[in-house]
Amino acid sequence: MNDSDMSGIAIPLSKIVFGCENPLMVQGKYFRSRMLLDAAFEQGIHVYDTARVYGQSERVLGKWINQRKIRDKVVVISKGCHPNPAMRITAEALREDLEESLRQLDTSYIDIYLLHRDSLETDISAILIELNRYQSEGKIKVFGVSNWTSERIQYANECAAKMGLNGFAASSPNFGVAIQKGDPWKGGVSISGNEKEIAWYSQNCMPVFAYSCLGRGLFSGKIRSGTIKRDKEKIDQYAIQGYWCEENIQRLERVEVVAKKKGATVAQIAMAYVINSEMNAFPIVRLSTKKRIQEAAGACNINISEGERKWIEG
Repeated sequence: MNDSDMSGIAIPLSKIVFGCENPLMVQGKYFRSRMLLDAAFEQGIHVYDTARVYGQSERVLGKWINQRKIRDKVVVISKGCHPNPAMRITAEALREDLEESLRQLDTSYIDIYLLHRDSLETDISAILIELNRYQSEGKIKVFGVSNWTSERIQYANECAAKMGLNGFAASSPNFGVAIQKGDPWKGGVSISGNEKEIAWYSQNCMPVFAYSCLGRGLFSGKIRSGTIKRDKEKIDQYAIQGYWCEENIQRLERVEVVAKKKGATVAQIAMAYVINSEMNAFPIVRLSTKKRIQEAAGACNINISEGERKWIEG
């Protein structure tokens, strides 16, 4: 398997990824979560992003998949080795998190398994050996990382090649129309506006599962450039810390212009911006209503040209 080989995944990925870190799933509210998951599946959204640290979302997702008997029709992304609070990218933490995720999801395998954070102190060789072992056992189909720089991914994959092992085949950094002005997650990696990182992903054909692609709500449609001061209270402290800046407000104004021109919503243009990037990118979106699900599905049919992307970026 090379850096970008996703052949372990049996079905094509939907361009929109259902983000399971929503309050309903995190809190374990199954009945209401089930309705959203059903609606997303009916709209062709069949890739689901969860993690060991997302409360009860793994349990809710697994219960729904098993009740619907659709394990072979969905792609599950989960993540482990999140700092708790110290860095814990170790073979022991990996085993502990993976086994618990499998138990909560009530499944024998996870389609795409990601390491939640990077640490320069990590023995990458040891982790790669463990990930390859779990892959050979069928517990994970493909593995990758979240919040690692391309430099570190490339180094890890060079190590894997030297050892005759499979390397990282997917990555989940922050990417979207919003530039991340500050790191709200203490260890997060954003490639938004980073031409060098974007070029690396494009050249290596590595799938990008883009989190916070709507700027943590800034480009969700609930914020309007004309009433920006009043609307600021509609987003949380993480959005303000990470994305609230003049450059992004100007980008929001331009996205509104493009949305009006195309008869789309602001959120749809923000999602289409990711889908139409030069990378093989998949926006992860927290979808809390059926209306939002339909909106996300519609974004897949919107074309954003290179010229429009450049204009939005300013």
